[in-house]
Amino acid sequence: MKRIYLLVAISLSIIYGCSSDSNDTVTPVNVTLNFSHYWDDTEVTDSDFNDLKFTNAYGNLLSIERLRYLISYVVFTDTSGQTILLDGYNLVDVTNQTNLSYTPTTKVLTGTYSNVSFVFGFNNEKNTEGTYPDLNSASWNVPVMLGGGYHYMQLDGKFKNNANEIQGYNYHAIRANDNAGNNPTFPKDTFIQVDLGEVTINADVEFDIAMNIAEWFKSPNNWDLNEYNQMLMPNSTAQILIYENGQNVFTLEGIN
Repeated sequence: MKRIYLLVAISLSIIYGCSSDSNDTVTPVNVTLNFSHYWDDTEVTDSDFNDLKFTNAYGNLLSIERLRYLISYVVFTDTSGQTILLDGYNLVDVTNQTNLSYTPTTKVLTGTYSNVSFVFGFNNEKNTEGTYPDLNSASWNVPVMLGGGYHYMQLDGKFKNNANEIQGYNYHAIRANDNAGNNPTFPKDTFIQVDLGEVTINADVEFDIAMNIAEWFKSPNNWDLNEYNQMLMPNSTAQILIYENGQNVFTLEGIN
């Protein structure tokens, strides 16, 4: 077993371009992504759910009842431009406080990387209907008539509408589609690549990543829940607005 591990380590060093005249020792290490959640500067957990306590940039008073989202396609780009894919995915479920940390099975070598990134949702290549039995069981799939594949996010709750009544909203992110039915078309890619920037890794590493939930309603589109609250999945305009607002939702809080 030790011999096999040594051979794997040597192979990884060759694959990732270790120089024969370098005195640096590279070793494979684990990568973990930790996710926390905020409403601007206030931390949000499941204990804050089901309470009309948040006000978005437009002025809508709202609650959060469910928040789930998918993270996939973690990529390390080295200084020579080569990419290392940590294949896999993670369904973060804030409602049930599960999968808030994600450690891909693939390891990376110690060293300096010009960028680390992940995808919010699935890219088009990975977003294939029926591919992931566990996501099917979690009711994460998108109906075929809406383009198939899988959700990127489910953010649900209630808000106080213009009539001063409490109304539900379903802020669901998927691949934007038109012509719902047997032949949908996709006007724009709406998965989001999140870049974390340059990092030097010397041992097992943890990335602390924060989602600012308020940003989904803020910029560049000041989101009025009276206008866009439900039936957003078949609405390609709404999906593109969600994509635009999602560009600055995630920030890197620290590296451990």
